[in-house]
Amino acid sequence: MLKQLSIYAENRKGTLQSITQILADAGINIWGSCTNDGAEYGINRMVVSEPEKAMEALEGAGYLCRLTSVIGVELADEVGNLNRLLQALSESNININYIYLSFNRDSGLPVMVFQTEDSAEVESCIRKKGFSVV
Repeated sequence: MLKQLSIYAENRKGTLQSITQILADAGINIWGSCTNDGAEYGINRMVVSEPEKAMEALEGAGYLCRLTSVIGVELADEVGNLNRLLQALSESNININYIYLSFNRDSGLPVMVFQTEDSAEVESCIRKKGFSVV
């Protein structure tokens, strides 16, 4: 199971670059990310190489952060593979709160990162359906 770092930050010019600079200075690699904006604040969700260290560095710079369990499923880059994953989740009555794309640097394959209510149960379910969880 992956740990995702959520950073709650003011929606203003330069904020994302400030966050990535802090992570770069701490030697932390960003493996995948998704940014959702709002009128004044946004949420930057990231899967990073060292989530606890990243959280400590960002909180030290005044950012509000949270760690969340997420699931990463490796999919071959083929037409319909995301649909097959979503269909398997639907058949198991599993709701996805949000989803974004990353990739496995070792295999070069896309990885769909998603958050759901019971990550451990969902991970077990999708493994049984033949999907590769990272």
